[in-house]
Amino acid sequence: MPGNGTVILQPGRERSVLRRHPWIFSGAVARIRGDPADGDIVDVQDAGGQWLARGYLNRRSQITVRLLTWDPAEEINADFWQRRLQRALQGRVDLLRSPHTTAFRLVHAESDGLPGLIVDRYGEFLVAQFLTLGIERWKDTLVSLLVDLLSPRGIYERSDVDVREKEGLPMRTGPLRGEPPPPLVEVRENGLRFRVDVGTGQKTGFYLDQRENRARLAPFSPGAEVLDAFCYTGAFGVYAAWHGAARVTFVDSSGPALELARENLSLNGLSPDDHEFVEGDVARVLRAFRAVGRRFDLIILDPPKFAPSAQDVPRAARAYKDINLQAFHLLRPGGILFSTSCSGAVSADLFQKILFGAALDAGRDVQILGHLHQGSDHPVSLNFPEGTYLKGFICRAL
Repeated sequence: MPGNGTVILQPGRERSVLRRHPWIFSGAVARIRGDPADGDIVDVQDAGGQWLARGYLNRRSQITVRLLTWDPAEEINADFWQRRLQRALQGRVDLLRSPHTTAFRLVHAESDGLPGLIVDRYGEFLVAQFLTLGIERWKDTLVSLLVDLLSPRGIYERSDVDVREKEGLPMRTGPLRGEPPPPLVEVRENGLRFRVDVGTGQKTGFYLDQRENRARLAPFSPGAEVLDAFCYTGAFGVYAAWHGAARVTFVDSSGPALELARENLSLNGLSPDDHEFVEGDVARVLRAFRAVGRRFDLIILDPPKFAPSAQDVPRAARAYKDINLQAFHLLRPGGILFSTSCSGAVSADLFQKILFGAALDAGRDVQILGHLHQGSDHPVSLNFPEGTYLKGFICRAL
């Protein structure tokens, strides 16, 4: 079944489509045949009239078409969405069966062949983000399919992301189906317990993409004095304390997040009184620690996205360098730094160069012991390298 219109590409602009990249930018479009509405399914042809792919249209977005299929016989209907959802779930079957981890990503947008759709599981609840006009059009169908496939207690919408404005969509949050979630949903991650605010917390409530990186703290934590900077609700620090850290200093600009970090320690049988909680601007706190001679054995830097777009990279690079410079000053000899960046516009190569500059200015010789990436429930499609956003390094300061 053909789309509701046809997008004709400029001569020579079909290469990315042939490579199965899911985005067609406005500059690649020569004209649109027919009268499709924004959000409609359209066919894509090269300048010579050869059929290439099918996807959904939005003239308001710089990404004019987001591609869904390269099979001319594949219709975009409820059966299509069901197949894609089932494929995504099959890729997480081990997590779905695990009693030790009940919070993870079920659908990762383009990398799962579902551009514009994010679905996260938090225990018995699902949290969904509908980020594009094309996926918004199929919201009711997708919600019904998720209910049929997973039988959640409730599905909650967190479509409060800036990209919706670029799609001409309003921000939306609230229950979509079933029960609304309680103020805090309790989940497990690698056997540890956490309370998550899925209604108003960062992202969809928790930094699910760091699950595998948090587990890598285990060998560095016993007996260590730990600094968990940009700690949010304390997940990294809770892992460190669970694995035997002598003391964890949690630092964040949000008082409510720090209170939840306290709760998460208690939830795992760890006394908050054994640890330290500092509310304030992290960069300033790091400088204050340096000024009074504080030192740590293990530091975690997990800042928010400093570079939302490519034009922000120079400013972000300076900010990343500053906090890592302070961290290298605060590490004892042989100390370990877990440093990450979730800015997709900052490449792993650039981030390594930023760390090199920070180490050089701090006068520290530093070894890379390991690389950090987003978890396996946040896969990256080989034809969509933009799906790689989280990167980081485990460093030892000599």
